Amino acid sequence: MSETNPTGTPASDGAKDPAKARFIAITLIRMSGAVMVLLGILITERKLNLPWIVGVVFAVVGFFDVFVMPRVLARRWKTRN
Repeated sequence: MSETNPTGTPASDGAKDPAKARFIAITLIRMSGAVMVLLGILITERKLNLPWIVGVVFAVVGFFDVFVMPRVLARRWKTRN
C-alpha cells in the first residue's frame, strides 16, 4: 500500500516538503550559533590564540543566531491563511 500525505494524496518520494526544509534550516542555524558561542568562549578564555575581541564578536553573533534568527525566519515563513 502506498503512503499518503495529510491531504490524502499519494506521497511522492521526489517532492520536497517545505516545512521539513525550513525545520532543517532553523536547526542548522541554531547549531552553528551554538558552535560560534563555544568558539567565542574558547577565544575569550585564551584557549585559542586569537584576539579577545574576536571571541566576543563570535559569542555575540552566536547568541543572535541561537535566539533571534529562528524567530525571524519562523515569522517570515509563517503561512498566511
